[in-house]
This record gives sequence, structure tokens and C-alpha cells, in this order.
Amino acid sequence: MVDLSKTLHWNDTDVEVHKVVVGPYENNVFFIRCRHTGEAVMLDAANEHGLLLDLCKATGVRTVLETHGHWDHIQAVPEIRDAGYQVGVTQADADMLPSYDYILEDDTRIEVGQAKLHTIITPGHTPGSICFKLVDKPLLFSGDTLFPGGPGATNNEGGDFETIIESIDQRLFTLPPETIVLPGHGDDTTIGTEQPSLQEWVDRGW
Repeated sequence: MVDLSKTLHWNDTDVEVHKVVVGPYENNVFFIRCRHTGEAVMLDAANEHGLLLDLCKATGVRTVLETHGHWDHIQAVPEIRDAGYQVGVTQADADMLPSYDYILEDDTRIEVGQAKLHTIITPGHTPGSICFKLVDKPLLFSGDTLFPGGPGATNNEGGDFETIIESIDQRLFTLPPETIVLPGHGDDTTIGTEQPSLQEWVDRGW
């Protein structure tokens, strides 16, 4: 049995966010759960599929959303799908996955029980990177688009520095400064903490 008290990362009266760190690249995997209905989604079937499947069952996961198609974020996709969970990814990153079930589109709402996730496609790290803003809550799940201290890497195939800067500036930095950013690796930050450094990132070129 999974002890959900040990994975709880953030919560209020409506929503719980559970977090585990998996694999050699220390990927953050998030479980967003509606406390009213017990329904949840998982962000990134990254690695350690046994642990993730246990958490899927414990939190009530209904579907799995991929923030992008890089291999370290998708290692557990086959086992997750074999267990009966559907996996969604953007069209631009779909070919990077071994398999998937449906396409995520920009500026839509994904229902998680009574909670809702707003989709924000943010190309740059990959052509189809996507972030998820929890509607009416101060939480942004940024994948590998935005980290404490700057944007995600753009030196891999399909990455583009100017594009990721534009995505961050026009699509993420329009959010309230108190918005908590939960990235695909490492620690949380906030929009307000990172926004003043945008020009510094542009000047350094990474």
C-alpha cells in the first residue's frame, strides 16, 4: 500500500497534489486529485512504473497527461497503457512516444472531478511542450518549459531558445506572480520569482 501522506505536496479543501521523484534523471511526477470526487490525473509516466501504478490506484487516476515527449518523461508509458490508463500528448510531440491514446490541444479544459486543468501549449523545449494551469488555484505544472532560474534546455533536437522564451513571456508570465510553478525536475518556484530574470536569460542565451 502507498502512504499518500508521504507523497502529499500541496493541498486545499478542493484539491490534493501528490509528487514522487523517479528515475535516473529525478523526474517529478505529479498526481492531481479532486478531493470531492476522488478522481485524479497523472502528469508524466516517467519511470518506475510499479510505483506509478500503485499511486494511480491509490489516488484514483482516470487518465495520464504528458507534458512533452522526451524519453525521460515517457519510460513508463507502455506499462501504464497496458494497465488500462489512457495517455494524452500534443500532436507535435506524439511521434516521440511509443504509443498514446488521444491528442491534447491548446487552450482547453480537462476535468479532474470538480477541478479543471487549463492547457497551455508552450513550444521551445520540444515542439509540443504543454503546461497545465489548475483553474482557480495558484498552481502551474510547467513540465520542462520553466524551472527555477530559467527555461528548459533547447539544445536537443526540436528545441528552440527564441521559441521557449516567447512561450514563457507571452503564455506563462501573464499569470499572477503568486502562481506556484511545479516543474518536471527539481524544486517549485513562482512566476513572480522568475519573471524579473527574463532579460537576463535572453542575454545569456540559455
